[in-house]
Amino acid sequence: MVILSSTRASLFRNIISKRGLATPSTLPIKDCTSITPPYPRLLETLDKVRDVLPKGSKLTLAEKILYSHLRNPEESLGGNGKIRGERYLKLRPDRVAMQDASAQMALLQFMTCKLPSCAVPASIHCDHLIQAQTGAASDLTRSIETNKEVFDFLESAAKKYGIEFWKPGSGIIHQIVLENYAAPGLLMLGTDSHTPNAGGLGMLAIGVGGADAVDALTDTPWELKAPLVTGVKLTGQLQGWATPKDLILHLAGKLTVRGGTGRIIEYFGPGVPAQSCTGLATIANMGAEVGATTSTFPYSDNMRQYLHATGRGPVAEAADAAAKRGFLSADEGAEYDEVIEINLSELEPHLNGPFTPDLATPLSSFSSFLNTNKYPTNLSSALIGSCTNSSYEDMSRVASIAEQAKAAGLKSKVPFLVTPGSELIRATVEKDGLQSTLEAVGATVLANACGPCIGQWKRDEHKGEDNAILTSFNRNFKARNDGNLKTMNFLASPEIVTAMAFSGDLNFNPTTDSIPTPNGPFKFTPPSGDRLPPTGYSAGDLSYAPSPSPVPQPNTDIAISPSSTRLEILEPFGTNFKDGQGELPPMTCLMRVKGKCTTDHISAAGAWLKYKGHLSNISENTLMTAVNDELDSINKAIDLDGKEDTIPNTMKSYKSKNEPWMLVVDDNYGEGSAREHAALQPRFYGGSMIVARSFARIHETNLKKQGILPLWFIDKSDYSKISSHDKISTKGLEKIMKGDTSSEIITLEITKPSGETLEIRTRHTLSKDQIEWLRFGSALNYIGAMAKQSGKV
Repeated sequence: MVILSSTRASLFRNIISKRGLATPSTLPIKDCTSITPPYPRLLETLDKVRDVLPKGSKLTLAEKILYSHLRNPEESLGGNGKIRGERYLKLRPDRVAMQDASAQMALLQFMTCKLPSCAVPASIHCDHLIQAQTGAASDLTRSIETNKEVFDFLESAAKKYGIEFWKPGSGIIHQIVLENYAAPGLLMLGTDSHTPNAGGLGMLAIGVGGADAVDALTDTPWELKAPLVTGVKLTGQLQGWATPKDLILHLAGKLTVRGGTGRIIEYFGPGVPAQSCTGLATIANMGAEVGATTSTFPYSDNMRQYLHATGRGPVAEAADAAAKRGFLSADEGAEYDEVIEINLSELEPHLNGPFTPDLATPLSSFSSFLNTNKYPTNLSSALIGSCTNSSYEDMSRVASIAEQAKAAGLKSKVPFLVTPGSELIRATVEKDGLQSTLEAVGATVLANACGPCIGQWKRDEHKGEDNAILTSFNRNFKARNDGNLKTMNFLASPEIVTAMAFSGDLNFNPTTDSIPTPNGPFKFTPPSGDRLPPTGYSAGDLSYAPSPSPVPQPNTDIAISPSSTRLEILEPFGTNFKDGQGELPPMTCLMRVKGKCTTDHISAAGAWLKYKGHLSNISENTLMTAVNDELDSINKAIDLDGKEDTIPNTMKSYKSKNEPWMLVVDDNYGEGSAREHAALQPRFYGGSMIVARSFARIHETNLKKQGILPLWFIDKSDYSKISSHDKISTKGLEKIMKGDTSSEIITLEITKPSGETLEIRTRHTLSKDQIEWLRFGSALNYIGAMAKQSGKV
């Protein structure tokens, strides 16, 4: 066993002690006018809510935040009957955040509404379009040049409509939101599925498509079916190598990728206050992986400290006052729809994967798991950072591991890539020497951006080969990170990823095993670090950041070239209900999609990100990695003439013949990213209806927003009764389109090519407003019509 010299050991203990006990100073106090929640209004609305609800009703924290943002409590909550899982809530969000890839389509849609400015504070974050290749400086320069026309478009739109614009290099949207905009009790929409990251500050942050964001930007009531509330009670204390990341990896294994659908996860219990604010953000971030609407936590002293440390003392003081009135925690005796109890003292590190974030394996069983499944045991790359784990606490803890490795003469045996979450984090870890510590053991620090986590990784190694990587990311679907269907990404805490990088062997357990060195076996001690920087945060390069609350400049020209292949002005979709008809026109089943079909399958990211603002071009990737159940092959379908072709080409063929079509899909269709292109693209090619065994929440809403009717099989076994080229007609939709939502049943009449007929019962989830979206052809068409009618345009 390696024994450090007494001087080195003493120095190391001092470092660890300092990291554990330091009290941070703060950044200069910010202007918090636009970022402090309107607590007086929210508390007043909550009083009205209590008048509407049965006397003595006990509310969860999630309900308090949601209901306090209702536009009309009586309309949403009045009358008898169940609310959770049944009622549609009409809400007034406080803020909108958009990342550069999804902001393009969100703004293109907003522009069709012809309004002069945004109704709520909003921000744009340039983080998705920066590709990792060689290192931070060169990658950022290259990406700015490559994506100049997109960044110019976003900046011009931000200037015109009064939106805060965070330039390329500023950092990842979710880290910047946590550092600048998140606040206890706030309700925020974000055009990214990991928007719930901001829940680490005791708010509700919900991932949506661009059309939902437009609701908030245009002061249109934003509609959400009242979620069920799952309570997670935390007891005990994290021990040794266990981290908040391991908590959510463990929970993902229990709930699966569908277990949180239609639910908010609310954490409570004695184990919550001990967690850092950024640790809670990690937990909330990966709540998206179980399909949860969002996650939240009661206001705590660690949240208060984080607000002060990031220059938002006035927000903390306002939150303190609201908390004293009972707003920022659940009522005592509030009931949850389900309660899961986790003893943190018994939690061990987990690794989840491959190919799905809910396949959870405890570290102690991981070697056996790999060998049983004959998975690769040689580690090919180790990656830490991303929006899930790039806080100062994360970086200081991995630096403590790197210090130990350096003292033992070790360097990373594989490419070791580090992604800072923001310029604030990058500058602070550089100031405090953490970056140099990581670089000394072989780490490459990438740009402040999403990078490999979302597929922006130019990786030349192991193309087409089976290989295993470890990441501290949040999602690990096939081909997501490097475009290689055979790359197995195992998700873990940054501490476990870092320690394993020094072994290069996935059988290595850093909590129990040693690494051979010339001086004898070396064993890591558990990591340690600071929750907040001991000498305060360093702001870094302020040129990346916007001026707060910019005034709209309506004379600004939007930068879109008519010849652009990256950006395209949207043309409104037509309606499927012309001349007052109430049923959809008869449709042909284009194909039956088999198995897991995420939004990555429906609209791939990676190289396709450059077409996010050009619907015609990006539609060329529609469902190109989906499996056709009848052909048992990827990206194959049969067109109307009996010719086998790619799925996008088959869709184009149907569109050219003006033939309406529909899809039959499997369970949890559209899980994963909030990518609304996965709804826009089928609509662009003429899709009218999708019938599923079940839908992921965000995607089902996105389909409705674009004028596609989503239906659920009542009997899931009916999935196999509809085949390609069957003719499908709806029966019972007309009554619903007339406003009668007393029945949720829509019958499908199927006529086979042989002439055989059958009927299948399905159910809809349309609210009265969503019926209007269908009638007008899209939610945007409806918003525009209402704005014109009211004289806002």
